[in-house]
Amino acid sequence: MLIALANHNPDIKRLLDRGFALRFDSGYLVVRDIPYLNAQLELCTGAFVTKLVFVDAEKVQQDDHQVFFAGGVPHEADGRPIPNLGGGPRTLALTRDDVLVERSFSNKPPTGFPDFFEKIQHYVALLSGPAVSRYPQATPLTFAVDHDVVADSVFTYQDTLTSRAEIGDLAARFKDEVVAIIGLGGTGAYVLDFMVKTNVREIRGFDADVFHVHNAYRSPGRLQEDDFKRAKADLYQDRYGNFRSGLKLERKFIDQSSTEELEGVTFAFVCVDKGSARAGIFDLLIGLKIPFIDVGLGLNRQQSALAGMLRATVYLPEDAEEIRAKALSETADQPGDEYRTNIQISELNAMNACIAVIRYKQYRGFYVEDHPAYHILMDTTMPRFFVETRHE
Repeated sequence: MLIALANHNPDIKRLLDRGFALRFDSGYLVVRDIPYLNAQLELCTGAFVTKLVFVDAEKVQQDDHQVFFAGGVPHEADGRPIPNLGGGPRTLALTRDDVLVERSFSNKPPTGFPDFFEKIQHYVALLSGPAVSRYPQATPLTFAVDHDVVADSVFTYQDTLTSRAEIGDLAARFKDEVVAIIGLGGTGAYVLDFMVKTNVREIRGFDADVFHVHNAYRSPGRLQEDDFKRAKADLYQDRYGNFRSGLKLERKFIDQSSTEELEGVTFAFVCVDKGSARAGIFDLLIGLKIPFIDVGLGLNRQQSALAGMLRATVYLPEDAEEIRAKALSETADQPGDEYRTNIQISELNAMNACIAVIRYKQYRGFYVEDHPAYHILMDTTMPRFFVETRHE
């Protein structure tokens, strides 16, 4: 990846050719082997880390004029801290633990930085100048290039959203997850869209139905005329297959006999609209001790307008049977059920999926979870939420 960046970005190539010890790591450019002086005027070595903003698959630009620094407080040759560095204590999650970011610097010249080369040169002069004056043998130009630290990403393109937000440590909590999405209808399609952009190791989707015109009005993504009458699994595999690896969508229904299909799954979303199908799936997931979230959407007409509820119910291995006994999810087919009339609206399908995915990410520690909720309802008439937690 580093060489590819250098081949398409002249400023990074200049850094490489000059001899800086470069590394690409999780959407950042790391410049190692930066000499500086500590308070005791001892020679130390640190590293600069700067964000890369990908404008396409190969070209990058700066995010801002700041840099992160892995190292202590740098000092002048007379023992005073180097002035006008700005910034302050910071931490940042990188893939390799040999570069530990401790602070950031902000020292912007009046004309700014036209490119990465000038930016790194500027900060190297500030920090390494005093060190080199006291220790002439010190140099930041070690030519110690380290290639492709992050070779295991599931994404086709670099995940600069995570690096720009500085939440790489939180995103890492999904790296071993194998998620199943059972049902790729209205809500299931949005769950798939959200999970494709989450760095779980594998996504398995299951739906044997065909994509019709009405599906286009309650699913994300582009629409092409030849999408109609294709299997949903095939259509979504093509739609998202170039975004990431580890995506396997199959033309099949899941029932209580589908043990092989769910082998290795660490979490599941149940997005089906038929109670009898849900009952068999529950039997399977509870028997396999797979945590899962079941979603539901019920709408009807009131006063010449639509009203209803969105639901997300969480079943964890330790209390799944207890939650199931509360009959919060329909597990039988009801004649005349309003949901079976297919009153589904895309924004409500998306909201239902949002609630489920947020709750899953709470469970995995990505979002704060003060009171673990096992049943979440959203009333569309307010809108407002009703939540039942495990502390109640």
